[in-house]
Amino acid sequence: MFKSGFVTIIGRPNVGKSTLTNKIIGEKLSIVSCRPQTTRNNIKSVLTKEDYQLVFVDTPGIHKPRHRLGEYMVKVAEESVREVDLILFMTTPQEEIGKGDLKILEGLKDTKKPVFLIINKTDENPPELVAKALEKYSGYMEFTEIVPISAKKSKNIETLIDLMVKYIPEGPKYYPDDMITDQQERFIISEIVREKALKLLSEEVPHGIAVEILTMKQNNNGNYHIDVNLLCEKDSHKGIIIGKGGQMLKRISTYARQDMEKFLESKVNLKIWVKVKKDWRDSQFMLKELGYKDQR
Repeated sequence: MFKSGFVTIIGRPNVGKSTLTNKIIGEKLSIVSCRPQTTRNNIKSVLTKEDYQLVFVDTPGIHKPRHRLGEYMVKVAEESVREVDLILFMTTPQEEIGKGDLKILEGLKDTKKPVFLIINKTDENPPELVAKALEKYSGYMEFTEIVPISAKKSKNIETLIDLMVKYIPEGPKYYPDDMITDQQERFIISEIVREKALKLLSEEVPHGIAVEILTMKQNNNGNYHIDVNLLCEKDSHKGIIIGKGGQMLKRISTYARQDMEKFLESKVNLKIWVKVKKDWRDSQFMLKELGYKDQR
């Protein structure tokens, strides 16, 4: 008997959804940052074993949108819940259930699909707070399974996988054995650049940046030549991204190139250009150009 199913990990921004996906798959597919709202598309990641296949939809965090890009992110997250076989509601230990989590849970109360409660970051919080959070959330609604984890330290990840397999239906193998994501290489490359920028830049810049792949060519030796536009919304941000003597841009480029070479398993010649596109997050045209589809 072969089992297969689609799983969505849903929760507030910055609760560790991308970290969990990456740990399960064993590859760095979703960008990880300490900043909220890092993931902008629902990335499908695939875990295939001898008797099952789990397809993960890594959603953007649900939050109150402040621009068209934010509206798109929330829409993607909410739609993913309707299209899957299993829902992982992910949160972190806290004294009371916050407004953000209440909004998500309200939308899950009437679903007929199995919903797991995943309490993440148990390694970073005292056991009493973890226990209190488990009590609060399990008292709010009935969950199919409750699993406290540390995605960062891989605690209880194998247990979580076993439970997911238990609840997914019998089904076909949707993706080939060696496929770990349905995203094209160009998308992964752009996300690598964005991750490095998110980690290195100051607070006011990161959510106003986007990455546009201009060229991605492989020569006869198998090496890649990649040209990228790093877009920002303000002239002042451009200066911050480039940095004094070009040092910040050099750091972003160096760290991005190192990850690209691991991902592509080849040498990479990377060039990043910084361009100002004012208010791109509120431009339907720019959002479509950058791959954020379904804009109305």
